[in-house]
Amino acid sequence: MQNTTDFSTLCCVKPESDSIPGWLLACLFALLFAPSLHAADGASVKYAEIRATHEGYELDAQFVLNPNRTLEDALQKGIALHFVAEAEITSPRNWWLDENIGEATRHMRIYHNLLLRRYVVDAGYVTKTAAALDEALAILGHLESWQVLERGALKPGQRYEARVRLRLDTSKLPKPLQIGVVSGGKWELESPWYDWTFDAPAPPARLSMPSP
Repeated sequence: MQNTTDFSTLCCVKPESDSIPGWLLACLFALLFAPSLHAADGASVKYAEIRATHEGYELDAQFVLNPNRTLEDALQKGIALHFVAEAEITSPRNWWLDENIGEATRHMRIYHNLLLRRYVVDAGYVTKTAAALDEALAILGHLESWQVLERGALKPGQRYEARVRLRLDTSKLPKPLQIGVVSGGKWELESPWYDWTFDAPAPPARLSMPSP
């Protein structure tokens, strides 16, 4: 997958006199610090938040996924890549270890349907397709309405800490490919933990049933 970015190139003009090598230093500086044409391989988090619903607390997040060439080639050959989203919510305590409020995981997968020539993203009970890999990765990285806690798990107004990450589940790769996981990092795609604090919102009032 290739991502292009706008960039400017510094022009290096050699002066008439060769006694001062400043033009050469300027060219080297421009090459060393010029922006890269390709986004770095890996994964990151653009945003994450927790909101209250009638059923409990849901997490919304957006991950940016940039797989390396090995993972892209695997998808092109029809190999499914499985991912796991992990979330943790804790309550900070000054006098002891933080209280663990809850943990949640969501399993997803992405693969290329060679017959339809489309990418398929399975996320829980939702399945979506996309013609381009970039679009499919955006769908995979978009977590929406993921219930991570039951109603009543948090005290409204109290401060909590949350963290979330998304990683490739290498244990779901075909057995022959799992050998390569041990020998190098070509079969890795994992975001760092994204940490933030939030004040628990009050859940919406329960819907009352009309009296007969």
